[in-house]
Amino acid sequence: MNTALIEIKNLIKDYQTGAGSVRILNDVSLNVNAGEFVAVVGPSGSGKSTLINMLTGIDRPTSGTISVAGTRVDGMSENAMARWRGRTIGVIFQFFQLLPTLTILENVMLPMDFCRAYPLRERKDRALHLLDQVGMTEQAHKLPNAVSGGQQQRAAIARALANDPPLIVGDEPTGNLYSKTADQVFKMFGDLTRQGKTLVMVTHDRELASRIPRVVRVQDGRVV
Repeated sequence: MNTALIEIKNLIKDYQTGAGSVRILNDVSLNVNAGEFVAVVGPSGSGKSTLINMLTGIDRPTSGTISVAGTRVDGMSENAMARWRGRTIGVIFQFFQLLPTLTILENVMLPMDFCRAYPLRERKDRALHLLDQVGMTEQAHKLPNAVSGGQQQRAAIARALANDPPLIVGDEPTGNLYSKTADQVFKMFGDLTRQGKTLVMVTHDRELASRIPRVVRVQDGRVV
């Protein structure tokens, strides 16, 4: 029997603007099982990124509940949230978000340093192992601006895996890549689900979404 890794119930998110309250998410309920690969699609402004931000704890709901890996996310303090996020969720961004003054290797080690997830003497070897998995060993000691966009995204995937989180979340993680490179990165995502990871990925790429086993469509703040 599949176990729900993500449980979202009656989620509402309102933002206050000069013109009054605007509802971005409207009574969203959604379960994602452990080991699923899920695409979140929908038009711009539909609430996709807001939903992902709720999932990662970057943003907080107005009402409703969010549980990830058995932990209620919506009521946590900022400090507890940061520690929990570091161990539970690997986030892959469209524009990589690698720190420019750190080498590729140091960027991958950073989540382990932050969460103290592995003994200090093991972190470098683990980071090198992850870079080897994404074909980036030879670039380990270069700065991010010395490698291509596709290589930076590979490094970002390795960084997302640093603390062995059960959930990987991507907000347009292939949106800034050429189609051939995007396809290679997408295949890596498929490999991760076969290894037991759960992936939730926002994408505008219809062809890519059509290859993902489950598609969740968001429109006007609702899952449709």
